Amino acid sequence: MNKVGIKKTTKAPIFLFFWLVGLVSLSLHAQIHMTKGFVFEDRNGNGMKDPGEIGISNVTVSDQQNTANTDSSGAFYLEGSDDFPYVFISMPTGYQGQYYYTKASEMLFPVQKTKIPRRFKFIHASDTHIDSLNLPRMERFRQLSDSIGPAFIIITGDLIRDALRVNETIASNYFRMYTEEINKFNVPVYSCVGNHELFGIERDKSLVSSDHPLYGKKMYRKFLGPDYYSFNYGGLHFISIDALDFQNLYYFGGVDSLQLKWLENDLRSIPKETPIITFNHIPFVSPGFSFQDFESDPFYGPQLLMQNHVLHHRHLVYNFKQVQNRIGDRPYPLALAGHYHAAQEGIVLGTKTKFAQTSAITRPNVFDYNGFKVHSGFTVYEVEDRKIISSTFVPLNIE
Repeated sequence: MNKVGIKKTTKAPIFLFFWLVGLVSLSLHAQIHMTKGFVFEDRNGNGMKDPGEIGISNVTVSDQQNTANTDSSGAFYLEGSDDFPYVFISMPTGYQGQYYYTKASEMLFPVQKTKIPRRFKFIHASDTHIDSLNLPRMERFRQLSDSIGPAFIIITGDLIRDALRVNETIASNYFRMYTEEINKFNVPVYSCVGNHELFGIERDKSLVSSDHPLYGKKMYRKFLGPDYYSFNYGGLHFISIDALDFQNLYYFGGVDSLQLKWLENDLRSIPKETPIITFNHIPFVSPGFSFQDFESDPFYGPQLLMQNHVLHHRHLVYNFKQVQNRIGDRPYPLALAGHYHAAQEGIVLGTKTKFAQTSAITRPNVFDYNGFKVHSGFTVYEVEDRKIISSTFVPLNIE
């Protein structure tokens, strides 16, 4: 009897253990939810899907973790988690509209048709470092942009003065100032995250806890949406890469595994012959390193950090090879970046990819860079029939 009694009492805790595991599993599963919706041509511009407004098929939809494509009716079903607050689309060629919204169980992506000319221009700017002293420079930038007439503007990071080393109030005000400034442009502005947008990570200076709800990239996402995404224009596929990662107090150039998986899925529905243009803050390749040493700076920290047991320069994307592997043998004419505040280009012999960094919008107007006079400004690219036919550097020339 005692043995039987012992067996009965030992089964109860085991049963209870598996019952609790089941509850935890159900609880975790409950955080996974389905988002459904439509991508459609909003002919009357009211944001609603009215009778007769057709859906757009084969549009890539994502929440940064999971990816789906719209069916023949423009409908999509996306399984995702609460960890990712936005759902976004890869804007198809020939359409315009807002590309991301806060995640909900049912979503609509209203887009409008737009005429895409065979020949168009776009602007690559970088390092705006928005603060009150740079507002006149942004005004000058807008004036020059209006005179050029680009289809859109790309700004490759370091958008604000600083979020690395300051508190939430200061960083948030900089982000608000930046969003106000880009909303003044007459054309779409596509931004990407730079190291100065990483909120609080230099904790010895910011005194921000790593448990802060906006720590790291979360403040960027709050104000500017997904930190990686893509869009199509004029038969080219543009990909905004989040080329920033960080460990302890220091940022470095890198693309994490989740984004690499997203990149793979994003490219899956893109025809192999479509040219790819990437844009990110920290460059994949940069000639500027021939002018620099590897000594640590007492304020900014080390130049070299260990990644996968190998020392890498933290101002280059250490795992660019993994990005290349996802792009494969697709046409890849242009890789845009910022970070150095100096316009420079590099071509690896035997390839057709140009690695181009533009100068900065921020002050000063002119500075000395290893014996060269560097001007603040931006670069204008001209495209015709899916080919880049020219690039022109435009100095701000502001007093």
